[in-house]
Amino acid sequence: MAATRRPKSTAGAGARPAAKAPRARATRPAKAAKVAKVAKVAKVAKPAKPARVSTHPPKVRTPATLALIERLRAICLALPGATEQIAWGEPTWRAGGKMFAMCDTYHHGSPHLAVHLPAPPGAQAALIETDPARFFRPPYTGGKGWIAIVLDTDPDWAMVASLVETAHGLVAPPRR
Repeated sequence: MAATRRPKSTAGAGARPAAKAPRARATRPAKAAKVAKVAKVAKVAKPAKPARVSTHPPKVRTPATLALIERLRAICLALPGATEQIAWGEPTWRAGGKMFAMCDTYHHGSPHLAVHLPAPPGAQAALIETDPARFFRPPYTGGKGWIAIVLDTDPDWAMVASLVETAHGLVAPPRR
């Protein structure tokens, strides 16, 4: 069997291979072209999502309960970027799409009207220890540090407003 041989290079043993021709650099589009492209994309509007509607039946509320909810609503909606949305048949207040307050109107047989709020670490235990008749660990969210404040037994509304403001600060997107 005869071995096939490669043709010998005409260059000497220590010669370097011929350099490859440099590739042409891809040029970036001009800034104006980029802006025009972005402007084209911005003109195409996405269809709006339909508003979410709670599937829970509406609650029957007394005039006294409605007055307390109105007072809580005024506190919550006074905060920057706050919106109200009904969820689980209850009013909830959100900032940046995240919930910072949730009304609990005798939910699942609860003996009182309350508001559930996220709280800083350690606040839940401290508040409950200070006044267990006013504060309690709410179901579902209590394990995440939320606190519940009883509203239908004449609360200190300045303290309620302060705790709502703190809760808002924990979830609201930073201001620019």
